[in-house]
Amino acid sequence: MTLPGLRGAEHLGFTVPDMEEAHRFLVDVIGCQYVYSLPTMRHDDSDWMQEHLNVDPRSVVEEIRFYRCGTGPNFEVFEYRAHEGQRDQPRNSDLGGHHIAFYVDDLDSAVTHLRENDVRVLGEPTASRNASAGQRWVYFLSPWGMQFELVSYPEGKAYEQDAPVLLWHPARPAE
Repeated sequence: MTLPGLRGAEHLGFTVPDMEEAHRFLVDVIGCQYVYSLPTMRHDDSDWMQEHLNVDPRSVVEEIRFYRCGTGPNFEVFEYRAHEGQRDQPRNSDLGGHHIAFYVDDLDSAVTHLRENDVRVLGEPTASRNASAGQRWVYFLSPWGMQFELVSYPEGKAYEQDAPVLLWHPARPAE
């Protein structure tokens, strides 16, 4: 059985160490649109934070901001007050490791833009093979070390020729 009423990913949430730094990066470098924010959230006299967010019950969320980035899912960005036991940024190979990929029409222009904005790009763009042939990609790091990726496949990917289900692509209408 599937999740009743599933439409898609509405947002991706992630935590940053400095909201102003993240804002500048997301808006000025990536091109996301800032939408709104929520003020400090804390529950000093209950276990609400642990029950609802699976964090230490005395954790404090300094601010939450919401962004829209093109036609993909929204971003919900948290800044928690630093606390004892706070973990470092996970790598892709760590449990819970992750990255966010942005689709771009022109990968080379996007990479140039990142480098012109002093963003650390990891290596040179790579051409995918096998079922992903037709795609090029490259990883880059945010100022706080979170992994992001650029992908582009303007002519589609090899798997699409006979696939009963196609992955989302910005040029394709929603099904």
